[in-house]
Amino acid sequence: MNSTSPDTFTLGLVQMRCEPDPDVNLEKTITAIHKAAAAGAQIVCTQELFRSHYFCQRQDPAVFDLAEPIPGPTTEVLAGAALATETVVVASLFERRSSGVYHNTAVVFDTDGSLVGTYRKMHIPDDPLYYEKYYFTPGDLGFRAFDTRYGRIGVLVCWDQWFPEAARLTALQGAEVLLYPTAIGWHPREKEEHGAAQHDAWETIQRAHAVANGVFVAAVNRVGHEGPVNGGLEFWGQSFVSDPFGVILGKTTADREELLVVPCDRRRLEDVRRNWPFFRDRRIDAYGPLTQRGT
Repeated sequence: MNSTSPDTFTLGLVQMRCEPDPDVNLEKTITAIHKAAAAGAQIVCTQELFRSHYFCQRQDPAVFDLAEPIPGPTTEVLAGAALATETVVVASLFERRSSGVYHNTAVVFDTDGSLVGTYRKMHIPDDPLYYEKYYFTPGDLGFRAFDTRYGRIGVLVCWDQWFPEAARLTALQGAEVLLYPTAIGWHPREKEEHGAAQHDAWETIQRAHAVANGVFVAAVNRVGHEGPVNGGLEFWGQSFVSDPFGVILGKTTADREELLVVPCDRRRLEDVRRNWPFFRDRRIDAYGPLTQRGT
């Protein structure tokens, strides 16, 4: 059983290389959850769509066969892992809501194996090799935070991480940490020229969410090359945890499967918010135009 302190909680991030077989990926993930718990993790988070290769590189109707209902077979296994390890488990799944309606969904299990809630990805990209609009209906549950044994957590997914509104609305619900299951990488032919800047932008904006909202932020990415040898995506890993002032508390490599276990001190959150009171100084009377597309 994990011990807990009212002042701390410990995150465990599972960074993996995905195999073609979904059952193999599920088994690897369950093993990683147990290892993370043994290393002291209390809240364990998977990468985005961990059961498969990142299939959104192409448009193929056969891929919909990968989707599952929630609750379903995979959530049953994840619930068992949460109960067995007494950890909070956050996992990213391809949800079959009904015939023709699918979501990119994160599920949250508490330490007793109960399903605390779900979050359906709100922002859906449509870019070269990220053809998610073909597969996913935009989320309709809003931005959410969930009470768990080890704290109140907010969950967002990948493309959401580029939108400050999503982070703000989740933080305003009392989230102490924002968790971002992610699948992001380089187009190999662009890496030399643009790779460093792309990664830097990705990390910077999430650290900025941490600062602007006074919360811990954790991004969990995959590693490995997926797709054609002369194309596809090279996932850049580098999963990390940021404290509420943007300080990186822990980070993985760009090319290896790793578990990242990072303790988070709630006193740091309180200290940052007292000294940098951004929530106090928000001009909520002046933000109406945010609900418009622009002029």
